[in-house]
Amino acid sequence: MKIVSIETFTIPQFGLVRIRTDNGYEGWGQTAPNQHANITSMVLHQQVGPYYLGADVSDMDRIGELAERCIVGEHKFPGSYVCRALAGIDTALWDLHGKMQNKSVCELVGGKRKKLNVYGSSMSREITPEEEAARLKRLKEQYGYKAFKIRIGKPFGNDVDAWPGRTEKIVPMVREAIGDDTLLFVDANSGYTPKKAIEIAKWLEAHGVSHFEEPCPYPELEWTREVKVATSIPVAGGEQETDPAQFRRMIRMGAVDIVQPDVCYVGGFSRALKVAKMAEEAGIPCTPHAANLTMVTVFTMHLLAAIPNGGPYMEFCIEDIPWSKGIYEPQLEVKDGAVEIPPGPGWGVEICEDWLKRAEYRISHV
Repeated sequence: MKIVSIETFTIPQFGLVRIRTDNGYEGWGQTAPNQHANITSMVLHQQVGPYYLGADVSDMDRIGELAERCIVGEHKFPGSYVCRALAGIDTALWDLHGKMQNKSVCELVGGKRKKLNVYGSSMSREITPEEEAARLKRLKEQYGYKAFKIRIGKPFGNDVDAWPGRTEKIVPMVREAIGDDTLLFVDANSGYTPKKAIEIAKWLEAHGVSHFEEPCPYPELEWTREVKVATSIPVAGGEQETDPAQFRRMIRMGAVDIVQPDVCYVGGFSRALKVAKMAEEAGIPCTPHAANLTMVTVFTMHLLAAIPNGGPYMEFCIEDIPWSKGIYEPQLEVKDGAVEIPPGPGWGVEICEDWLKRAEYRISHV
């Protein structure tokens, strides 16, 4: 079974990928969501696609082998764009094999289709503390969420808040609104130096926060470890990383309590599985990053259903993001604080033709 074509369907925020083989099978994947998807598409066709076109992908093991072959071959370009593009092809191949074997992706790696508990993930730093507290209370009552995550500080802010006093106000207000029976996580998005992060962590402890994400700039693993050692709150990190070797360092040095690979940032499902395995061997839980409801959340559901060290909650975006809608069916729905993995083989979803018609199209073929 050889790959005969690789197609991309791109909007500014992300791109879908379709792979077709000479025996008539096809699979869908997605490049990493965010801005500059046109660059990712160009990298995919020029730098990543050539490693796959014409390749025999009959054996499941070949998927991971081809991913690493691409990374090694592009060793002069180790940055995020190669991994963002690689994710699109790798995830499409997992979908293809699932359809061939009439199994879900999680079943391909020994997992079972199931419901996953989710935490409602706020992405906003523009929202006021009052507004955030009110909407999280409403979402808890409406959908049964048992955990939420909010944003504190300012991304790469070097101890600067989104606006003066916001963090000190939003945490206690949200805690009161959702009650002590609901878990509260916070994400600093690389916002603090170690000294300030530790000060914040001690304050967060008093408000029952149970997850402190990316307290320091993510390249500074030593800084993050300082915070982890100084607080009783589990420290999480890893969403930005594109290299499993960096996760290996992170785990060996004890920089975090929870690892958070993003399937699309790290280079696909195959590489995310490797990271989860590293964490498992070290006795560390894995709670993948999934910042929106594009296909990355579907990938993450299958990953969590397949690994033994998956965290108790999956990230589930609560923001109304127009460009993330209408991509696939069925839509993911939260009921009693949980989401079901979609039925059907592969990823279990069908790509919407109307969405494809709006996207920029490109194809590479043998």
